[in-house]
Amino acid sequence: MNKSDSLVARRLRSAMLATAMLAGALGVGSAAAQNLRDIRPSEGPLVLESRGSFFVGGEQVDKTAVELGSFGPDDRITINQMYVEYMIPDGAAKVPVVMVHGATLSGKTYDTTPDGRMGWYEYFVRKSHPVYVVDQVGRARSGFDQSAFNNVRAGRMPPEQQPNLLRLADRFGSWTNFRIGPEPGKPFPQTQFPLEATDNLSRQSVPDLLGPSRAPNPTWKALSDLALQIDGAVLLTHSQSGPYPLQSALIDAKGIRGIVMVEPGTCNASVHTDDEIAVLAKTPIFILFGDYLSSPTKLPGPTWEDRYNDCKAFEDRVDAAKGDVRLMSTVETGVRGNSHMMMMDRNNLQIADLILAWIDEKLGSEKP
Repeated sequence: MNKSDSLVARRLRSAMLATAMLAGALGVGSAAAQNLRDIRPSEGPLVLESRGSFFVGGEQVDKTAVELGSFGPDDRITINQMYVEYMIPDGAAKVPVVMVHGATLSGKTYDTTPDGRMGWYEYFVRKSHPVYVVDQVGRARSGFDQSAFNNVRAGRMPPEQQPNLLRLADRFGSWTNFRIGPEPGKPFPQTQFPLEATDNLSRQSVPDLLGPSRAPNPTWKALSDLALQIDGAVLLTHSQSGPYPLQSALIDAKGIRGIVMVEPGTCNASVHTDDEIAVLAKTPIFILFGDYLSSPTKLPGPTWEDRYNDCKAFEDRVDAAKGDVRLMSTVETGVRGNSHMMMMDRNNLQIADLILAWIDEKLGSEKP
């Protein structure tokens, strides 16, 4: 561990100790419902230079009346555009941060937590970072191409060519896969996730309208385009979107000043070529995992321990190319209980402080 990484870890340990004491006083794990108005943070006014939204990317394509749902004649539409919402703090001087959600979720991931506390979106803005929160292409407010569904409905395509709409469910998809507990309804004793608000997490799930097969993913280029458009940014991703900045950097890394991967679904350690690793080694990367990585999951595919080991192999390859990767878990700080959804956990702001400390250490506080 170098001096910079040691400083980051010390900051997290200090913040986590205060959080652990507070959690004990609050009785973390209580099933009692809480009034959202009572638990919102007592912060001062949020002062912004501006806020708004826009779209990045997309292409215009001609579609038949059937593909458009028979609402009018043949015409042209835009597909694969990515929705971006932003807040820019008043007097901001720090590097912008782009936040990207995971599978079957939306940009809501980073807003108010399921139990009503401040999310990373607002917190990073309060820490003087302009923040851009996106909805992946094919999710929530971003576009997708509906043609396949309408063509199947009209009998112009066989049903097997219709995309499979992916959506994670509550018990195994969220509770066990997100490591709230080892079995549905049974939490880990030290869980940091707000158990009384799991129903609100369920409400955030939306269908993935692109389906599970998406290579190349239009979100990859949209993220590299967005980073350029805002004159440089840190790409902060989670879970399914974890490896997206790596693909974005391989498309065009000029606007990507740093990469933060929160519990990535994969780091593709064995997939990237040596030439690609050499490109990725030019950008500082922080990879963060939570607790209970060895907990079994009922879902198909690699375990979270497998994913961590894949990222360790990725770190080794980038280190060999003289890059800058920091891989760690929150357990290394002596704190237990962080779930896959650590931006929603009760100590979410302390986890945010860890990321913010890394950004300051690696990139400085000033915007380019």
